[in-house]
Amino acid sequence: MALETVRLSEMQRDQLQRVKRATGIGNWNILCRWSLCLSLAEEAEPTPVPHGIDSGVEMTWKVFGGPYSDVYRALILAKLSNSGQEASDENFADYFRRHLHRGIGILNALIAGKSVDDMGMLAIGDYSPK
Repeated sequence: MALETVRLSEMQRDQLQRVKRATGIGNWNILCRWSLCLSLAEEAEPTPVPHGIDSGVEMTWKVFGGPYSDVYRALILAKLSNSGQEASDENFADYFRRHLHRGIGILNALIAGKSVDDMGMLAIGDYSPK
């Protein structure tokens, strides 16, 4: 797998900062993991990622995934394979970025202005935005 560094665009950083303020969750990697999972749960394929200006927020793949980095990699590879694409390093990195980008948008829309309790309800599938 060629993806070693996860970089966020300015738009992604701004969206995650709103979520951080709403929830009090201060770690980029945790919010990015939630975002990835939200996108992977969607049936539709994510659209190509617009190229934004790099925000300076970056983390290694190991920091992104933590002790479950192999699980996240397997989830992405499975979804990539189900989409009919070859599981090359380039496709993996692009597919990951597309899912992360979409997931951050979903998380921002679901949580902005909500609380950390709402994040817990989202995790157990009992959350509906008000």
